[in-house]
Amino acid sequence: MTDSKINSMLMKLPDETGKGDVMAATSVLQQKANEIRNNSINWQSYLQSQMIGDDDYRFITEFLSSDGSKRDTLLEEQRGQCAKTFLSLLEHISKDQTVQYILTIMDDMMQEDMNRVEIIREYAKKKRENVWSPFLNLLNRPDGFIQNMTSRIIAKLACWSRDPMEGSDLTFYLTWLKDQLQMPGNEYVQTTARCLQMMLRDEKYRLVFAGMGGVSVLANILSGRINFQIQYQLSFCLWVMTFSTQLVEQMNKHKIIPILGDILNDSVKDKVTRIILAVFRNMIEKPEDAAMIKENCVAMVQAKVLKQLSILQQHKFDDEDIMADIEFLTEKLQASIQDLSSFDEYSTEVKAGRLEWSPVHKSERFWRENAPRLTEKNYELLKMLVHLLETSRDTLVLAVASYDIGEFVRHYPRGKSIIEQLGGKQMVMQLLAHEDSNVRYEALLAVQKLMVHNWFV
Repeated sequence: MTDSKINSMLMKLPDETGKGDVMAATSVLQQKANEIRNNSINWQSYLQSQMIGDDDYRFITEFLSSDGSKRDTLLEEQRGQCAKTFLSLLEHISKDQTVQYILTIMDDMMQEDMNRVEIIREYAKKKRENVWSPFLNLLNRPDGFIQNMTSRIIAKLACWSRDPMEGSDLTFYLTWLKDQLQMPGNEYVQTTARCLQMMLRDEKYRLVFAGMGGVSVLANILSGRINFQIQYQLSFCLWVMTFSTQLVEQMNKHKIIPILGDILNDSVKDKVTRIILAVFRNMIEKPEDAAMIKENCVAMVQAKVLKQLSILQQHKFDDEDIMADIEFLTEKLQASIQDLSSFDEYSTEVKAGRLEWSPVHKSERFWRENAPRLTEKNYELLKMLVHLLETSRDTLVLAVASYDIGEFVRHYPRGKSIIEQLGGKQMVMQLLAHEDSNVRYEALLAVQKLMVHNWFV
């Protein structure tokens, strides 16, 4: 499938942001929006105080009293006035309650018919004004509802309009979404994730988001304690990103497979299971690099995905796509095991940062045959081991990494000097004072091996 066809397919996915969506109806934003729609705004007082003009007053009162075909006709006949009125109201009225109401009915107007985003775009183009500025400014308002309803409108304009969002406007908005996702206790995080789901269906937006560290942010959030709905939404974001094959490599860097593997193993919700399986399938199916495909398969085996697939096969799913993905992944992962060398297994374990006492670590033959390979790609695996010694809080990882450092030194002629250059000796020495006895023991053995003048004399 060509990139343009993939992009077209993704843009046609349901937005799941409508009022009819059960999940959306339970979000904090939609609950508050339902209350706001029932508010009564005294537009007459705004007219009398000259905060709005006669034409804006006439349009907003007529708009609110119309629905269905009558509203369609009004918007068709007064497209320019519609845009002028909404933008003028947002500019001249500062009261939070009224701004909340204006944004809610604007969002409803666009949700009723996605082509209505063009009303705002055409007006801005005619006036030679930046269509994004009025909305991006509202993201700085202190009121959370105003920020997040504005964000919904921006996402609709960016995804449904003929003119895409670009440059500093796009960077500002995606940065705002990224920051909102990471904000502790954000009650509107579901809405933030919804907007990101919409935006990342477009490849231009995906690449910019990834370029600003977006994959890392998603990985960090997914590896924390979050509810199943956010797990689903952010996994959906990763799924659409896997359609850009250059982003799959970034996902490996940020250990997406083991993170999603953990969620899959604990998942009790079919939709979470379905979207994670879809991510995994794309991570095998989309890359053209055979080495990357193999690495992804091995990482999935390491993350105990194959074991979970066998459990899922016993489960009866109504969704045919889930069953197809289970069969596809089972076949590919079982085939990868047949070709799996001990070094592949070891390499994947180190890259995932999840060391355990698997057989390769204690195998004399493994170290004799593979110690030189740890120096490949500019000492990539050795640097990862040293990084684990420096950053991991897992006592098992620290013990195994210390052991591996010692075995590398013992089996590679220049091992001692290489480890010293990479800072590994210092890290191991520090672990001699670790509170865990197993870590101290393995660190002591590694230090002893580092102190031997020459293993090969």
